[in-house]
Amino acid sequence: MDVGKWTYEKLYGWGKEQLMSAEVPDAGVDARLLLEWCCGTDRNTLLAHGERAVEAVEEAGYRRAIASRMERIPLQYIIGEQEFMGLTFEVNKNVLIPRPDTEVLVEEVLRELHDGMRILDLCTGSGCILLSLLRYSNDCTGIGVDISPEALQTARRNAGRILKTGPEDSKPQAAFWLSDLFHEIPAEEKFDIIVSNPPYIKTDVINTLMPEVRDYEPRLALDGRDDGLFFLRKIVSQSGEWLYGGGMLFLETGYDQGEAIRRLMESEGYDQVEIIKDYAGNDRVAKGVKRI
Repeated sequence: MDVGKWTYEKLYGWGKEQLMSAEVPDAGVDARLLLEWCCGTDRNTLLAHGERAVEAVEEAGYRRAIASRMERIPLQYIIGEQEFMGLTFEVNKNVLIPRPDTEVLVEEVLRELHDGMRILDLCTGSGCILLSLLRYSNDCTGIGVDISPEALQTARRNAGRILKTGPEDSKPQAAFWLSDLFHEIPAEEKFDIIVSNPPYIKTDVINTLMPEVRDYEPRLALDGRDDGLFFLRKIVSQSGEWLYGGGMLFLETGYDQGEAIRRLMESEGYDQVEIIKDYAGNDRVAKGVKRI
């Protein structure tokens, strides 16, 4: 074993100082998580085994990870994973990092999801929404679509991880298609539920976001055009063609977009439209039932 000069606790302290000097948010937490990732340890190690000797290869890996984080590369892209709905998803620069706000969307869908339903997930990205819904339901199937081939590759790998399925399955529980929203979905395909977390940030707001988001997350998945509603409008206006009568549409929205989406859904033939707030009290989810 090639042991360096650092103990676990001292190397953690160094990493924390480096991140603080770069004004990285939550420097202490990120320094600990990166050290655990590099050393294959858990959070108890710092508390109970701070004098543990750090191997030279672990130290070198940690220094590289800290340098990446100082450049404001998101922690999740460095370690390649993110927890969502109690599941672990692969993430990379081609997909948005799943966030707790989106768990509100998934939880709302789960309230209405019954055995055997068919789901369409637009702008699927990592596949975290569709795969979570399928993992926590019985005999449901779904299609996730995205305009990014690289995102779809990530989603397919996540399907193998979350659903324990592979390309050899003749009737996969989840399929992932390349499509610009509904463009490549045949008109005869019908769904009980359509769900989406589309781009909804105003173009001129993106440059004001944290560097982790602004500089590293895919702009294609963020930019909702001038007023942030471009893709939301398209989804609401087109979705009825692919929903069964009585089917439901669920959308993640921006914090100030709820009423605009409510009016749009009602004008496009949706009843029982509701705007659900997230844990911070902001508008987050719009849902409605297609008029029969």
